[in-house]
Amino acid sequence: MCGGGGVRTGDELLRVLAAFDNPHRLRILAALTGERDYVSNLARELGISRPLLQVHLRKLEAAGLVTSHVEVSPEGKAMKFYEVAPFRLELTPEDVRRAARTLTVPEGRPDNRKVDG
Repeated sequence: MCGGGGVRTGDELLRVLAAFDNPHRLRILAALTGERDYVSNLARELGISRPLLQVHLRKLEAAGLVTSHVEVSPEGKAMKFYEVAPFRLELTPEDVRRAARTLTVPEGRPDNRKVDG
């Protein structure tokens, strides 16, 4: 699903789907498409606070939808840049069935319940 490798686990699928479940995150992905940007500039462009933007960027990064790296400006200031990671979304019922078999329950144990399909 992400990175061209297909959905690996149910937990990964949920992370990716949850990343798309917020209008701010969709706007962030749209703003970063085709270009990279740093947190302060992106926050100004989108009209949201830096702390809120960073919360959303962490979710997008955990889902594998964006990547980040730190650069030092000519003035010596560390600036964290983000960009969209290559991804393609394609989800079939069979993908969902396979992913559901690997879900973990809140206690962190595998969910061994049978998934019909």
